[in-house]
Amino acid sequence: MSSSNRRAWIAGSAAAALGVAIAPGIRLIEVAQAKTSDAPDAPGARPAGAPASPKVRWGLLIDTSRCDSGCDACVQACSDENGLNSAIEDRQRPQWIRKVMLTEVKTGRQTTAPMMCQHCAEPPCVDVCPTGASFKRADGIVLVDRHSCIGCRYCMMACPYKARSFVHEPLANQRPQVPRGQGCVESCTLCVHRIDRGRQPACVEACAAAGRGAILFGDLNDANSEIARRVRELATRQLRADLGLDPGVRYQGL
Repeated sequence: MSSSNRRAWIAGSAAAALGVAIAPGIRLIEVAQAKTSDAPDAPGARPAGAPASPKVRWGLLIDTSRCDSGCDACVQACSDENGLNSAIEDRQRPQWIRKVMLTEVKTGRQTTAPMMCQHCAEPPCVDVCPTGASFKRADGIVLVDRHSCIGCRYCMMACPYKARSFVHEPLANQRPQVPRGQGCVESCTLCVHRIDRGRQPACVEACAAAGRGAILFGDLNDANSEIARRVRELATRQLRADLGLDPGVRYQGL
């Protein structure tokens, strides 16, 4: 049996055992949603089993003027929400969102800002993935299908934002709505399990609770949404806009 046929057979067997679809990523999202969907009628919620809509493009707008260098509420919230504190050693502990210091070359002005997967419209991680494990949903969210990921880490090398990490060690105390796996690559999912239930990402809620309000979440395609209005009316930037990746995460105050 060839390697490609072997992979197909394994994937098919796993899907049959789970009783769910074989399309990349659908299994993980559907299983998570079935377990955690307690607000199916919330605004923006997606009914279980319904496909993501291409009419929507979820994104973030980060106001760096409101982001304090000593605040890590977004980082902690992400770790708690996604069970990222289960690594055996601190050096193996992933950060799907991290705080970085940006320095303006001409003036020396420094700004702190959260950095995560930018959920690009043209994601290079998807382009280089040999198995289709890295994929983009119709609503713009870039994800990794753990069932298809072979741990080659090409996507990690392709990402200009260094936003992906590799799971080296066995995992414990995982969150049922956020399936992870040893030997797989992972990164920020925009808390897709929350979005599909009509909620905001954990980092957004934590930033607001901390009194910062530096992270705004919404539909970039909806001209009437707050995020689309701000991107349209204010001076915002895409990180590494020169690469033409059209990130779904925009920054204000840089």
